[in-house]
Parts: sequence; structure tokens; C-alpha cells
Amino acid sequence: MAQGKIVEYVEQGRFICALCLEDKGNRFHLLTPLNREISLAPKRAVLISPSDLDTTWPREELLGRLREREQVRMNLKAQVDAREIWELVRDENEIFDNRYLAHLAFGESITDDHRSAVVRALFENRLYFKMKDGHFLPHSQDKVEQIVKQQEAEALRAERLRHGGLWLGEIRKGNQPQDPPCREAIVQDLIELALYENAASDLKYKKELLSNAGVQDIREVRDLLVRLGVWEEDENRDLLRLGVDTVFTPDQLHEASRLAASDFNREGREDLRDLSCMTIDSALTRDYDDAMSLKVNGDRIHLGVHIADVADVIPPGSLLDQAARQRASSHYLPRRQIPMIPEVLSQDALSLKQGCDRPAVSLLATFDPKGRLLDHRFTRSIIRVRRQLSYTAVEETYEKEESLTRLSDLSQTLRQQRMNQGALNLSLPELEVRFNPDQTVSLEFIEQDTRARMIVAEIMILYNWLVAKFCQDHQIPVLFRTQPEPSEKLPLDEKGYLYYVFQQRRKLSPLQVQTAPAPHAGLGMPVYTHATSPIRRYLDLLTQHQLKGALSGQAPPWDEKALEEIRLYVEPVIKNVALIKRNRLRYWTLKFLSQHQGETFTALVLDELKRKYRILLEDVLMIADLKRQNGIILSQGQKIRVRVKKADPWEDMLTLEYVKEA
Repeated sequence: MAQGKIVEYVEQGRFICALCLEDKGNRFHLLTPLNREISLAPKRAVLISPSDLDTTWPREELLGRLREREQVRMNLKAQVDAREIWELVRDENEIFDNRYLAHLAFGESITDDHRSAVVRALFENRLYFKMKDGHFLPHSQDKVEQIVKQQEAEALRAERLRHGGLWLGEIRKGNQPQDPPCREAIVQDLIELALYENAASDLKYKKELLSNAGVQDIREVRDLLVRLGVWEEDENRDLLRLGVDTVFTPDQLHEASRLAASDFNREGREDLRDLSCMTIDSALTRDYDDAMSLKVNGDRIHLGVHIADVADVIPPGSLLDQAARQRASSHYLPRRQIPMIPEVLSQDALSLKQGCDRPAVSLLATFDPKGRLLDHRFTRSIIRVRRQLSYTAVEETYEKEESLTRLSDLSQTLRQQRMNQGALNLSLPELEVRFNPDQTVSLEFIEQDTRARMIVAEIMILYNWLVAKFCQDHQIPVLFRTQPEPSEKLPLDEKGYLYYVFQQRRKLSPLQVQTAPAPHAGLGMPVYTHATSPIRRYLDLLTQHQLKGALSGQAPPWDEKALEEIRLYVEPVIKNVALIKRNRLRYWTLKFLSQHQGETFTALVLDELKRKYRILLEDVLMIADLKRQNGIILSQGQKIRVRVKKADPWEDMLTLEYVKEA
């Protein structure tokens, strides 16, 4: 029977010393030092020891004696050195009872008070022993070290929560407090929250940090990062989420500088420096990877298409080749460019700059006056660009220069040939973001069907087709770009060109990259690859390596199996590049719309759904949702005016309301 005995148990992580007033068999009726009577299951008792207390004594006397006994045990606990006991028994790999451990701590003469003191000390310490049913198993040395590290980490976390919360609270108020020692760790926590929000790791801790700073909404984290100067107002989260390399390593930069300082190998190259080569690009372009030349001889038109020979400078498997493969493509974003190859090469030594001798892989093609291809060949060459023209300059002068006029006529003929072979022209203007001095954003359409852009597009398509044909004819492994026929070809009707383009694009079959040649229905080509941008796209560089091997009389670097492995690695990266570009353009478009809240825009109804319409904002070429409104019925192809109620680029949110029919 436990009646009249001292019963010790654990409640909320601390020891309670109580007197058993009554033993009911399956329950103990206990009196605690705080004058509480509780019912306890016997299995919860850690230690039961005899006492000289009589349960019939007055309550106050019982409480006084109980508190005295509690104090005795607390005083004895302070004398227990848990580490000393652990060092005595740690190598024995046994489970020890509290009586044995009490003898180790206090010697031969012990009481239940000594046993209690040991149990309390080892339980509260928890570093050296694991307690179960009043017995103790010593931890191993490794386990102790692990617990120490864990305790240090928990202490550090607690420190961060306290100091970090106070610090961020002051930042939030607009003050400039002194940075705490844990600033960088806190900043990393904030970045992860801003990037992943409720999907962030260790979310409970991070939310507690915010709560200590008075922040209840995770979306405020971005403002904190901006206030701290860690992020810009318009930080590109996708680059951070996807772990895009935005800088090159010192080793990569050193290798690029070494290659840039050495001259290219001229042996075996055809000297084409007498050709009047020109580049046609955007006025902002710095990495020129394609040039063209045109010479008329009687009734023959001799076209030269010259692509920077990147493969000759960057060998397969080299440090820079691996870096380019990991990046897969250059990023061309509003306000930011991230090159695939270090700039000392991409914008200088490899770039087809005016007045510089450069290695190239040239296509020399001959056409008759009607634009029919009579002959062509590829050659490893040396070229020198004489003029670097912008699209605007070509538009302004093409009628005054015979070479530009001839190029324009040839490009139109080549396009018509493709259209006759089933190609689809689904071109739309490209939206360009302009940044104004007053911190506002402007959007401008860049037409893609101008003569200058058509010249470049068609000449590059020609080059890519003939490279693919050459590789197919000579059984050179290469990654072909293919596209099956669309599921349906729609007519251009009274609903207009924009409606037609967006509806027809939905009917297109997915583009595919594969080692087996097949038609590219969208371009109207029997076989196709990419080879015209080896500075900017890794798969183009890959194709150039394969072509260069054949032109040099050597085996291509990769067989079909290796190409397939590279494709599997690179394709997801390319998709991420496209995603980043698409999302970034959407961000700046929403930024523009946020500056025009309350204003109306023209929209085109694309689809009618159950609870909403899907519309196209014609002024920015953005697809958006429009909630149905009572009494208003819209039809596909209808033009309307909508008002921007709210636009938030950071939250990717746009709310529109119908105003009237356009």
C-alpha cells in the first residue's frame, strides 16, 4: 500500500513531490506541496518512498513537512554531478537503477532522499542518461556530443528569435538599429519565407520570428528584405527559386580570359574576309553570333550565312562547356542579362564584332533570280564583319542599298516557300519594357514582321534547315527540332488576326527535340535543328560541335546515346529559362497595369467558361480572367472595354471589371 508514502511523478517536465492520502489500487489520491489534491495512475509514479508522515495530521502540518522533504531533495540534487556519474558507467552498456547510481553519487549510506536527488538531477540534465520507468541508460559519447550540438543549436535559435524579432521590429518601424550577430542567418530565413512562403522549411520557427517582430502576414517579408537592402523593389524571385547561376566562378572566368587572349586556329579555314559581311541585330545587342553577306554575279545570288565558331574555342567537356551546359541558355530579361558564356568571350573574343577577324562556320548558298536554291556548302571560315546594323537602320535604308533590297526580296521568297509547304505564320509583336526616369514602367510593341526582322528570321531558318539536312544526309548524330501537324488548322475569319493567332496556337502540337529526324510542321520544314546561336544557346553549340567534326574530317564528339543524355539534362533547364522570361514579362506588365488602376483597356474575349471569361488585354497582349457579371453576356471574339480594379505584380494578381462593349 502506498498510503502515507511520498510519491514523486513528472508533470509538465518537472518533478512533483506528493503525499499519498489514499491508495485506491488503480489510482493514487495525492496531496501536493501547493495544497492540491490530485488523482494519479500508479504507473506514472517515478519513485515511491516511505515517510514519517501520518495522513491524519492537520493539513497545514502535512504541507509543511512535505515542503521540507521537497527542499531536502532539491538541496541534495544540487550536489549531484551527472557527468561524473556518467563517466563511471558509460562504458558498461547496462541499464542502472536509481539506488545504484545514488551509491555512486553519495557513497554507501543513502536514503530515499538521495535516490530522489539522483533521479531529479539525471532527468533534468538529460544529456548523459535516458530515463525509463525510474531506470537509466547512459548515452554513448557520440550521443552526448550530438545532444550538446542540438542544445547549442536550440540556444542559438532562441537567441535569434529574441534578438532577431526585436531587430526586425525596429526595421519594420523604419528605424536603423544595430545589426545583431545573427543578421545573415535571419536574412536567409527571410529570403526562404519570401520565396516559398508556407512551403518554407522550419515554418513554425520562422513564423515565430516574424511574430516577435510584429509581423503576422508572410507577404510583409518582402518589404523587410527591401528595407534591409537585401532585395530590390522588383527582385526576380524565379532566379532565386530555381537557383540560377548569375555569376561565373573564378576558375571559369580565368579560363575564359585565357581563351580570349589566345588567337584562334586559322589552319584549314577558308578565307572569306573579302565578303561584305554585316550583322543585323537590336541596337542593344553585344553578343553577335550571326552575320550575312550577299553578292550578285549575273543571274546568280550568292548568300553567305556566317555563325561564330564557338565550338572551335570551347572544346567538348571543357570547364566552359560544362558551365554552358548547366546554364543551357543566356537570359535576356528587362533590366538584366545573364550570359551563357563569360562576357570576355561572348561579347568580345567570340562575338562577330565589326573590323575583327573571327572564326566562323559559314553556309555559302547560291540562288537563281526566283529564289530557288541551286547549290550550297558549309565551310570553316575566317570572316570580318564590315558593318553592324540595327533593325531600325535596315528599315530606314533597305530601299537605298541593293544588298539589303536583295536580302529582303530573298527572305520574302523563302517565307512564301515555307508557307507553301504548310508553315503557319502566327507572329505577334514583342512586348518591350521601358523604364522611365520617374520610376514608372512603359510598354512598347516591337513588330516582328518588319523587313529587317524577316531578313534575319528567314536567313537563320534557312541555315538551320540546311544544317539539319546535311547531318541527316551524312548520318551525323544531332538533336533535331520537330513538330507534328496541328490538331486542326483554323481559318482567319471576321473575328480578326489576334483571335485567330491565340486560338490556332492552342491547336499546335508540342515541339520536340529528338535524335531522329522528322518534319517541323510549324515552320514548314522537312527537317530542322538549331545551330545559329552557339553563343546564346547550348543546344546550338552542341549542333555546331557535331557539324564542325564532319567539316574537319573527324568523328563527331557525341553519339546518339550521349546526345540523348545531354538532352535529358538540358531540356528542364531550358524550360526554366522560358518560365523565368515569361514570368518576368508578366511581372512588368502587371507593374504597368498597377500604375494604371482605375483606367480602361481594350480586351478580346477568347473563351466563355462557367464562372468567368478568359480575355486578352490587347494593349499588353496578356491573357486574364474576367468574372461574369449579372445581366452581361459576352461572346467569343467580341471586343470589350475593361477597367483595372487592382493589379499586384508581386502577388501575380489582376482584378478586372467589365465596362462596356468596345
